[in-house]
Amino acid sequence: MSLHHRWLIALGSLCCWAVLCTIQAQEAIQGPHLFTTEARPKVAAQLTRTGARKTAVVAAIERVKGAVVNIHSERLAPGGAGDLYPLPAAPRKPMNGMGTGIIIDPRGYIVTNQHVVDDVTALRIRLCDGSTQNAVVVARHPELDLAILKIDVSTPLPVMPIGTASDLMVGETVIALGNAYGYEHTVSVGVVSAIKRDVSLNESMSYKQLIQTDASINPGNSGGPLVNINGELVGVNVAIRAGAQGIGFAIPVDHMVKSVSDMLKARRRSVTYDGLVCRDILQQSSDGLVRKVIVDRVEASSPAETAGLNAGDVILKVGDVSITSGIDVERGLMDRKQGDSIAVVVRRGDQEKSVKVALLGSDRQVRPAVASDIVWQKLGIQLAPVAGESVTRVNSQLHGGLEVTALNPGGIAARAGIKKGDILVGLHTWETVNLDNVSYVIGHPDLATFNPVPFFVVRSGQIRQGKLPMLPN
Repeated sequence: MSLHHRWLIALGSLCCWAVLCTIQAQEAIQGPHLFTTEARPKVAAQLTRTGARKTAVVAAIERVKGAVVNIHSERLAPGGAGDLYPLPAAPRKPMNGMGTGIIIDPRGYIVTNQHVVDDVTALRIRLCDGSTQNAVVVARHPELDLAILKIDVSTPLPVMPIGTASDLMVGETVIALGNAYGYEHTVSVGVVSAIKRDVSLNESMSYKQLIQTDASINPGNSGGPLVNINGELVGVNVAIRAGAQGIGFAIPVDHMVKSVSDMLKARRRSVTYDGLVCRDILQQSSDGLVRKVIVDRVEASSPAETAGLNAGDVILKVGDVSITSGIDVERGLMDRKQGDSIAVVVRRGDQEKSVKVALLGSDRQVRPAVASDIVWQKLGIQLAPVAGESVTRVNSQLHGGLEVTALNPGGIAARAGIKKGDILVGLHTWETVNLDNVSYVIGHPDLATFNPVPFFVVRSGQIRQGKLPMLPN
């Protein structure tokens, strides 16, 4: 090795030794290195304080999680009635089921899928705080696969914020919450994969205009919320594609709002009458589409007309409930009694106006003679109220019915199989406790969308179902 090379190696060794000494001296002066384990908690705490970990998804979940419930159901296993030579009947064993629900009113009203509560013998609701309550079904919409449950609560519950699905974008982030496979309050995140999907699960169950998402939806998620990044309900989770991955579906919230509003109204109108016909609208704002409710029309000689409400009024408040959807209007009028006077605040033009609506009893909704004429003309039957016990002993969730006292042999009802002596207990998704309930259905502005109209009658101690052919307008 040449002298020159030896000199370079020696110089390199000297430089390395000098650098090492310098580092050791600095550590001795400055103490532990900046990124030792002692310093890491300080960095993590700083990141937490600045909110770096609290994403928009976390904020959305925190906003809605209190309004999501887990549903545990019990139903009897199918018997052997279909066997040609059945064995002596053995006790039917209970089967457990699961689902999810959405709180829509602080008093304990919950929306879920009809198939979650179909043919159940018991329902148990677990709230976000871990408490449990028994529930009853108060209304059903089998065609849209929705149902309303009720639990008794001692303190007001949080309510799900209602958004809209009409401006959903493909690729937009959405969040599903629910009782997935029994794992309560499970959260999954995905995107909107498609909109307005028509889906047929089998011969008897099909859906229209569904939201498709790749957010994980599993058995038990049914009836639970699909929310956007703002923590607003955009859909009700309803189904998954068997054998597929990342293909789930939800009912658009706009369909749910209309259906639930109608169900609550039909239930309420069997007790009180206001004469107010409302309509949900969506208006563009700087924050996107905003929900509002307007007075569509006011029935003649009704409490709403007497109070001075007009078509076109924007409803701001009913009682102590602020109004953003038709569900809110029903919430403000729900559980009221005949004679109650309800404060209604509306915007008319650029001014706010407050009026008092004095509720009448349900028998004042229409004149019975007029209702009888309409029912006979359209259906070919005459109806008379029956004692509530006549139907409640068949199904405790029913409140009453109407006996068919006369039948036009050539009428629609007769052709559909209705017989004299039948007790009509339901049309479409509404109970028929009085004549106005029937008139409400056959005169509904959206009648064409749910024809043929399902009907339910009590005959020989059993509830029987059929469908009325297309009704005349």
